[in-house]
Amino acid sequence: MKESVLRTLLVAFTICLVCSLVVSYTAVGLRDLQNENKLNDERKKILQSANMFDSSLSIESQFEQLEMKYVDFSSGKVLDTYKDFAIETYNQISTTRNPLLSTKIPASEDIAIIKNRENVGKFYISRDKNGELDKIILPIRGYGLWGTLFGYISIENDFNTVAGLEFYSHKETPGLGAEVDNPKWKALWPGKKIYKDDVVRLSVLKGQVPSDANDIMYKVDGLSGATLTSRGVTNMITYWFGDSGYSKLLSELNYES
Repeated sequence: MKESVLRTLLVAFTICLVCSLVVSYTAVGLRDLQNENKLNDERKKILQSANMFDSSLSIESQFEQLEMKYVDFSSGKVLDTYKDFAIETYNQISTTRNPLLSTKIPASEDIAIIKNRENVGKFYISRDKNGELDKIILPIRGYGLWGTLFGYISIENDFNTVAGLEFYSHKETPGLGAEVDNPKWKALWPGKKIYKDDVVRLSVLKGQVPSDANDIMYKVDGLSGATLTSRGVTNMITYWFGDSGYSKLLSELNYES
């Protein structure tokens, strides 16, 4: 009887050990693939925000057409290199956890609720066939209802017109705040204007934009049943295109062009 119990326990232990080894091996073996898929999903969103994605081509080959640049947020200056990081591997989200490489935002100014802003940001430029600047693709983030939304917004070469908007990560409610992923809602953004008299005017309304509104070019229909998410998108647009965000960069690029 005792031998039978020991044998049963040994078999159970052996099966558990083998299964755990298989699971561990699979997890480790697939980690690189999972990370690459996650990276490619973000790259796809970057391309889609600029209306550049072609499903018949590889994401990697299309992404290589973009120029990666740094921006020093304090000055708005464009940096082709950054002494502390390689531009290809620089992760500005991770950087916000380093007090030496980021800046704490005063609560009175932190309308997007990001808490810390990286001192140096990474953005992308696309060029036309003549080598002229076509679009600028900028990372944005801000708090919605349940968490932070991470995305990209692309701007035309007039430095004021939205070319597209995409979110690659969020925790919003399916059918409500998660409608930020709805193609119909995203299609409302191209052609909208950001600044009026050097002040950020672009916002998401509660409800639909009246067809006869005088400032219709600065307004986007709200997400039905998702007032807080809509407000969060407005707040992140206001923050990232303000003085602490990309306004200095856009002025710098506009001056250089």
